[in-house]
This record gives sequence, structure tokens and C-alpha cells, in this order.
Amino acid sequence: MDWNHYRFRSLWPLPAPAPDAYRALERIEDYPRWWPQVRAVTRLDDTSGIARFRSLLPYDLTATLREGRREPAAGVLEVEMSGDLEGWARWTVAPRGTGSLVRYDQEVVVRKPLLRRLAVPGRPLFRANHRLMMQAGRRGLAAHLESGRQAV
Repeated sequence: MDWNHYRFRSLWPLPAPAPDAYRALERIEDYPRWWPQVRAVTRLDDTSGIARFRSLLPYDLTATLREGRREPAAGVLEVEMSGDLEGWARWTVAPRGTGSLVRYDQEVVVRKPLLRRLAVPGRPLFRANHRLMMQAGRRGLAAHLESGRQAV
């Protein structure tokens, strides 16, 4: 087993229609406004940027994100990641009743040296840290969409 390899999946039921959720998720530069653990996003160009994350545990992760797939009709947004995290992340947005269901999938290898050294004893904490980050992201996006602040 590679202790630095992670696969994550989260499901976010949201009160807003799928097109609204998709539009909010494609505006990555706005994530820090509604997702507390996304500390900063700097656009490099129309298809890439640098993001800095920090959840409950006292470490930052920085990754360069490059657009992989962008299929609005299918509700898919995917990025390739490099830096402290190497791999990919994908949002899939689908209608659900009057709202939407957002699925987040991620497969990464941790490259940050400190976290690699702590891979075995830290793994349960790192997974819990990610889970807390995702819960806060769902709450933040739901509030953002309900307030009508998402870009049109």
C-alpha cells in the first residue's frame, strides 16, 4: 500500500439548481469567499491557477490546478493537480429534485515532504482533516447559492 496515495469522494446535496451550482464551482477564484479552507486562489490564465488549502491541522497545501475536462452539459469539471498534491479532482453536478447533487472525486499522491514522513501515523488524521474540509465546503457553497451571490 502506498500510504501517500488517497482517493476521496464526497456528495453534496444542494438547494440550488444544477446550473447554478455548476457556475459557482467553475469560478474557482471565488472559492475563498465561501469555502474557509481554500485560503487563496490565484489565476495563472483562463485554464490554470494556484490554490492554497488549510483545514484544521496546522499545515498548508499548495497545488497548481490545470483544467482537464469542462463539460457543462454533463455537469463535469475536472482539474489536474501538481505541487503538494499530484493527481486530479472532479466535480460532477446533477439535478436532484428542485436542487442539485454535487459529487466530488479526487485521487492524489501527497508530495509535501512533511506529510510524506508522517504518512503512516498521520493517515487517519489527514483523512479526517479532508472530511472536515469537505463538510465546510458543502455548507459554504449551500449558503453562497442560497444568498444569490454566485456569478451568473
